[in-house]
Amino acid sequence: MPELALLVLVIAAALGFGVVNGFNDAANSVAASIGSRALSPAKAIVLAALFTFAGAATGLEVAKTIGRGILVPEAIAYQTLFAGLGAVIIWGTIATRRGLPVSSTHSLVAGLAGAGIAMAGTDAVQWQVMNPVLASVVTAPALGFVGGFALAVALLWTFRRSIPSRIRVVFSRLQWATTAFLAYSLGKNNGQMPIGIMAMALVIYYTRIGELEQAAGVWDQIVIGRGLWWVIVISSLSISLGTAVGGWRVIRTVGFRITALQPIHGFATDFSAATVIEVASRLGIPVSSTHCATAAVMGVGAMRRLSAVRWGITRNIVWAWVLTFPVCGLLGWVIASLIQTAS
Repeated sequence: MPELALLVLVIAAALGFGVVNGFNDAANSVAASIGSRALSPAKAIVLAALFTFAGAATGLEVAKTIGRGILVPEAIAYQTLFAGLGAVIIWGTIATRRGLPVSSTHSLVAGLAGAGIAMAGTDAVQWQVMNPVLASVVTAPALGFVGGFALAVALLWTFRRSIPSRIRVVFSRLQWATTAFLAYSLGKNNGQMPIGIMAMALVIYYTRIGELEQAAGVWDQIVIGRGLWWVIVISSLSISLGTAVGGWRVIRTVGFRITALQPIHGFATDFSAATVIEVASRLGIPVSSTHCATAAVMGVGAMRRLSAVRWGITRNIVWAWVLTFPVCGLLGWVIASLIQTAS
């Protein structure tokens, strides 16, 4: 198959991943504001789309971790990218249909790792980069839970003598800001993953056609105002489209089914989750907005009383989180092995 056709197929698959990411992961940026009824679904999604785009266009730390940190250069090939993307699209679609919020970040990392191992053995994975990502499986939801719990306690104590109707009005307005903050931080982290995949594909393409100087300059060109700015644009648009079109089952689960949310709870949820994601993005660590936002909702509910959280639902969510790495790693390995056999 011609090199250009392979490049186009990888870009199309990366955009498909972006849409699935929007179906599931990005839906978390609006779940609390919709669940607390601070924002209407239409307003929340438009706001999230704008700030997800802004986040994805701000820095490339996470994109570089995905594109240059997970696998050694020898293991990066079109087959690896197809297999990793195939794994996350399959798992993300299954989880979304069941209304389970799972991590597209961890799905992609695991899928790429599994595909890389199929292509070049266990040495294909750069474990010194993978270890912080694996650690975030525990630390991100823990910080989200504790942050949501602590901030909700602080807010309710601070405003304990305020009129409830007044609190509702104030925090309904403030959730415009926290929804924007969460969407921005999500774009800065999750929104950069398709960018990382497309950058890898472009490096492979230019290397194979002999334009080595162009291949070396790909990352410098993926900046707004430079030659490959369109990579950022189409990546952000794919995630925003997925959020608008297919994220409703996840929104209902996170925003309504885990616990009942008021605007003050939604504010605490969004702010604590966004803070964790923003710090991770600055460090270049791909973390799960799903883990952060969902755990923050659990923390806010547990602050009121343990019975306020529907633990049966959260148990299913946590099981989905636990299964993400092995399932997507296996899928990536199987798909890459099949592609190798076919070729």
